[in-house]
Amino acid sequence: MTTSAPVVAVEILSASVWIGSLVCLAVVSQVARKVLEGPTQVAFFRAVGRRYAIVGTGSLLVAIGDGLAMAWPPATWTATIDAAVALAGLLVLATAAGMAQARTIGTLRRRAIASPHDRAARASVRRGRRLATSLRLLMAADTLAIVVLAAMAATH
Repeated sequence: MTTSAPVVAVEILSASVWIGSLVCLAVVSQVARKVLEGPTQVAFFRAVGRRYAIVGTGSLLVAIGDGLAMAWPPATWTATIDAAVALAGLLVLATAAGMAQARTIGTLRRRAIASPHDRAARASVRRGRRLATSLRLLMAADTLAIVVLAAMAATH
């Protein structure tokens, strides 16, 4: 594995931004749901989502790319690195699904706000929130597993 200081520093920084952003989103989401009203909440999450798409996803892709560079070439990979790479692929897919789901839930929330007596719209929002929670939990568990596998690979 490549262990030059700049490569390791970039990996630590990009992974830190990714992990920190997951924690921050969880905290901000809970607070925003409690203190913001419907339309303001939708606008807030839309603005956060647009910025997160750049910062969070960018840091994830840099961390994955840098991790692959450190582990290169694939012929030297252990089962631990294989598992980490597979989980990184799953994390990219889960992140893309989460971003698509966030756009969908925004549309559903706007519809529910526009028609406050529409039970189907409210039910769709509830289902969307459950899906969003499931995706965030998957992303967090996947991220934790990757960190553990990377630590194992780096120390062996």
